[in-house]
Amino acid sequence: MKKFLKNISPFNNRTEMPAILFVVKIILAFGVCKIIGELIAEGIVILIHFALSKNIFEGEMFDQETITLITYYGYIVVVGITILYWKLIARKPLSEMGITKHFGNYFIGAAVGILLVLISVTVIMLTGKIEFHGIFKNIHYIMIVLLFDGFIIQGATEEFLCRGIILCSLKNRTSLAVAIGVSTVMFIIPHLSTLLDMGAVYGVLGIINLILISIIFSLLTIQFNSIWVVCGLHTSWNFILFSILGLNLSGNDETVMAIFNMQSVGKNICNGGKYGIEASVITSIVLAVATALIWYINKKKVTTK
Repeated sequence: MKKFLKNISPFNNRTEMPAILFVVKIILAFGVCKIIGELIAEGIVILIHFALSKNIFEGEMFDQETITLITYYGYIVVVGITILYWKLIARKPLSEMGITKHFGNYFIGAAVGILLVLISVTVIMLTGKIEFHGIFKNIHYIMIVLLFDGFIIQGATEEFLCRGIILCSLKNRTSLAVAIGVSTVMFIIPHLSTLLDMGAVYGVLGIINLILISIIFSLLTIQFNSIWVVCGLHTSWNFILFSILGLNLSGNDETVMAIFNMQSVGKNICNGGKYGIEASVITSIVLAVATALIWYINKKKVTTK
């Protein structure tokens, strides 16, 4: 039992163990980085409230937009904890986590994200289930820029955890299918509570889309041997969808601060209902095609080597 606990403990860099135990170990490492990072970030948020004479225990809090920004910026603590774990406990070079000098890959990923969002939204508009109502008159550009920075941090946080800690740890110790599968499951779990509140149909479509986009993230990480490409894709997807097009992002109920006024027409499987296009059957088709294309390119690249 003592050896078993040592093997699966996320607080050492032991790797000589059965693959299933190593998977458990990496999942625990994921949990440790996420929970510790979020607890520290939450503590900082509480301190900021008190420093500005707001007693959150008596309901004195910032407005929703400010809370959203603080939350997104607070994720940088999770990123820091993840990097510290990789360096100090896993004792591996950052390059093995995909943190390479090729930061230009970030912009390649961002372009892919923009393309995927625009194709999905355009096709849904052709069905009449999303309508364009012009440009907002009072655009809060400063808030949009601040949200963009927040999405950079938020996107990087999820990718450092799922593709960094999990995928990059498992891909050389297990089969690629297992590595991608585990990173996908851990990517989906935080979204489940919101998805399950949307009803069975939207919940299933949302999960399918999360699986597809997670596979895309994993394949691109492997293809480019870099985590920057998926950080860029993740950020651009969220930012374009929410802050440029003004559409719902992952079922949130926040006030829209965007440039374009685009609205869903009714609630249906084409526009994803309240959850947004991430629970749309059209998005499923777009992501499935993109997944197949990236897989084919990846396979062809491996074959020609």
